[in-house]
Amino acid sequence: MAEYLSPGVYVEEFDSGAKPMEGVSTSTAGFIGLAERGPTEGNPQLVTNVADFKRKYGGYLSENEFGEYRYLCYAVEHFFMNGGSRCFISRVAPEDAETAMGYIPDKETPILTFYAKNKGAWGNDLRIRLLPASRSKTAVLERISTSEGTKYRCKNAAGWRAGDIVAFRDTQQDSVRYNKVTRSQDDLLEFAEEFGEEVVDTQLLPSRFLQSCDFSLEVAYEDQVEIYENLSLNLNSPNYITKKTARSELIVVEAGTIPDEIKPPFMLLAGDEANDRIVSMSGGTNGTMEQLSAADFIGKDNGAGKRTGIQAFLDNDIVSIIAVPGVVDPNVQLTLVAHCENLGSRFAILDMPRDAKKTDEILAHREMFDSHYAAFYHPWLKVFDPLDKKNFSIPPSGSVAGIYARSDNTRGVHKAPANEVVRACVGLECNFNKGEQDILNPKGINLIRSFSDMGIRVWGARTASSDGSWKYINVRRLFIFIEESIKANTNWVVFEPNDETLWVRVQRTIDVFLTSLWRNGYLAGNSTAEAFFVNVGRDTMSQDDIDNGRLICVIGVAPVKPAEFVIFRISQKTGDAQ
Repeated sequence: MAEYLSPGVYVEEFDSGAKPMEGVSTSTAGFIGLAERGPTEGNPQLVTNVADFKRKYGGYLSENEFGEYRYLCYAVEHFFMNGGSRCFISRVAPEDAETAMGYIPDKETPILTFYAKNKGAWGNDLRIRLLPASRSKTAVLERISTSEGTKYRCKNAAGWRAGDIVAFRDTQQDSVRYNKVTRSQDDLLEFAEEFGEEVVDTQLLPSRFLQSCDFSLEVAYEDQVEIYENLSLNLNSPNYITKKTARSELIVVEAGTIPDEIKPPFMLLAGDEANDRIVSMSGGTNGTMEQLSAADFIGKDNGAGKRTGIQAFLDNDIVSIIAVPGVVDPNVQLTLVAHCENLGSRFAILDMPRDAKKTDEILAHREMFDSHYAAFYHPWLKVFDPLDKKNFSIPPSGSVAGIYARSDNTRGVHKAPANEVVRACVGLECNFNKGEQDILNPKGINLIRSFSDMGIRVWGARTASSDGSWKYINVRRLFIFIEESIKANTNWVVFEPNDETLWVRVQRTIDVFLTSLWRNGYLAGNSTAEAFFVNVGRDTMSQDDIDNGRLICVIGVAPVKPAEFVIFRISQKTGDAQ
């Protein structure tokens, strides 16, 4: 409460009404799979378009090398083609995949070791080049002899540090001498060796000057180029090579023991007479696909920032749709479903085995699952492969995730993501008829079908649940949206006094949000009373709850259900005699 110590007029602001609530995103996808390159540990990386994915994770994978695990890049591409705009990627790699590396110089104890940023044969194609460079030069204005030694007052020694190698150049004599800075204070420099009187030059355009000895590094992979200028091997320098390259997306540099001699760093790395130095990278491998197992996709929980596979998405609270494209191992899919159920904030899109073309084969795989946090789609889609220049089949999960995003953005999460055209799809691996769908649809298999004059469309909207209350995808995802939106927008309630004033504000806040959803068609009912209710107060909390700091709010909503079966009843009408 404000203090009032003197007479006057006081104006105070306070919150009394409902807090505004903003709905969370429901269209951000997460994908797990093999890629040409990219991190295999830590937080999944955000990708906003196909070019962004290829820059971070590489391009299409060949069938000869990667076989049935090649589909991640294609799934991400078709996610964006079908309306997706944001996704996060967790890369998987075989245990025996290796990282490319190179040394300078090629000795037992290299001064520098270069590693590709992550595992894979891609690192062998890195192009690394070193060039001599100099960031600054200065004239020596005065040589000062003191009891502590000789000091040299320079015109400008900003940025020069103890340990830097410098060159003294005399352009008239065409000579050069090297020295090492031992101390730098203001514009006074001390060196490991004395130069003598001849170093001083006070002319306007000096012919004798000190010049820093640095080197530059060029790193290239395909059309991605990184340039690091004026690097140093001096650990005290802000331009120390490992500091400057720490944010590189292509390499990791490790410095070894630097020889304690007065020699420019470029000469140490490239030799006395070289104009540049090329680093050869080798040893990178993609590993063998036979080494891959369900455990690689499931991943390991090594703690925050070190998780892999599906477990890596525990560090991400943005993703609301998740898939492992093309991987139909029941252990992986069941883990993905359990992941979604435990979090309660995301929905799994599952692929069926590509060769499952009979209803019995499809149902045999389906019967291992029972969850309203997942949905199955089948069959696989025929698309154009830019790598092999021909049509081939990809799992539908990437395209379906894009359709989820498209439907959410154009209509809303309450709309079933079905009766939507599958873009960039030229055919289906297997065409199912109505009779087969009559068997599969009640079991929660969402078929993708080709219709005359309508194209190829998603023709199902059911979860993999046996619970009739949660059999529709849009109902489950609508509740995820409402729950996460309320959770994200009510943090202000924590530690507020748990009294009637707070209860009214909470009720008003949620009421306004749900009213907005009802008006936009997210909820069923002719009025808000039919669409939802929000109760908070003595009816929902006991005195023990209040004493223990628990605020309990009971909310009920009436979701809209899709018109899955459109039935027209027609009878014959006979005209009455006049």
